[in-house]
Amino acid sequence: MGSIWTTIRRFVHWGPMTAIGIIKIISFVTLYMNAMWWPPNLTIGGLINQTVFLMLSSLTVFNFVMAAVTGPGFVPQGWRPKDPKVQEELQYCTVCQGFKVPRSHHCRRCDRCVMKMDHHCPWINNCVGWANHAYFCYFLGFAVIGCSHATVLLGGSLYRGLNRHWYIMHGRESLATVQLTLWSLVWCVFSLGLAIGVVIAVGMLLGFQVRAVIRNRTGIEDWILEKAKYRREGTDETFCFPYDLGVRRNIAQVASWSCETVGDGIVWEVAEGCDQYTLTREQLAQKADKRARTRRYSIVKKATGSWIPLWSQGICVAIQPPCTDEPRIKLDVGDIVNVTRWRKYWLFGEKANTTSNTAQDSKVVERPVRGWFPRKCAMELVESEDNIDMYINNKKSK
Repeated sequence: MGSIWTTIRRFVHWGPMTAIGIIKIISFVTLYMNAMWWPPNLTIGGLINQTVFLMLSSLTVFNFVMAAVTGPGFVPQGWRPKDPKVQEELQYCTVCQGFKVPRSHHCRRCDRCVMKMDHHCPWINNCVGWANHAYFCYFLGFAVIGCSHATVLLGGSLYRGLNRHWYIMHGRESLATVQLTLWSLVWCVFSLGLAIGVVIAVGMLLGFQVRAVIRNRTGIEDWILEKAKYRREGTDETFCFPYDLGVRRNIAQVASWSCETVGDGIVWEVAEGCDQYTLTREQLAQKADKRARTRRYSIVKKATGSWIPLWSQGICVAIQPPCTDEPRIKLDVGDIVNVTRWRKYWLFGEKANTTSNTAQDSKVVERPVRGWFPRKCAMELVESEDNIDMYINNKKSK
């Protein structure tokens, strides 16, 4: 019963409801208009055309639902490797209270560590990862093909409908089968716009996913690889991405007729010269570099943490927010923040020695409070570490 309720909740969300609504509007209007333009009950060609479109529409919905319901595959909470010696090669998740398996990342929206996480997709209200990557790619592919087909059918129907009187005047009544009313015209134009929009927007996303499958790299791993190359600039050292097995084998890791997953999401096939922990060691090294370049800031002006443009902080802050869905954090005067990322008008950091407590499975889980805040709210500290720690302890004692 719990799993049924979880599935229902998965779709009671603006993302899936909008996506399914768009698919159904395009499908119903296309079938209605095409039935006038190329009636399936009069010619074999019309029947085949209608059948092909129905198949594309059905496959789009099927793979969409399967991508949402199957999910990406989550790392078991509290997971630990069988060999304790391996623990130092892995990252630890303080929220899930366990180690992260290779290629996994913590999703703050799903609130779990996700196996081979690519990204969190609001349209399926779930992450795209190891278990549902194939379904997600097939959904994108069938959506683009189906909407391309719909664009042709709707465009042809609209052309025939708008020129109906011309066909009648010139004695070509056989071509004047599409009769447009006000509402059918509105829905046809609206659906045509939706179909073209899907082809463009989803087509771009499909291109990114095809590239990811061919390279066997997720979007997050692309960023890790870029940082790995940057760390080695000016040296003879190169970083070998461990999961690039060649185009054919890379595709086989995801694509199959049955969409069955390869492996268990924990142990991965790696390229020659690499091991299971090549990437995780690089991630740990990058995090060490990140800690080394961290700067501490003191909050001198209250930050609301609101997503609404902060006009009180200046127009530049309001119109140039970080292009990310990462959170904004609320800060009070006197708070200390460890900053790791800088923008011209914004800073990203974590409140020092401060966490939010959240109940999870009858346990209290401490979560670091991190996010973006306006640069004008903070002033960089140049004090020694001992003075900073003393300041924090005095503030806590009050």
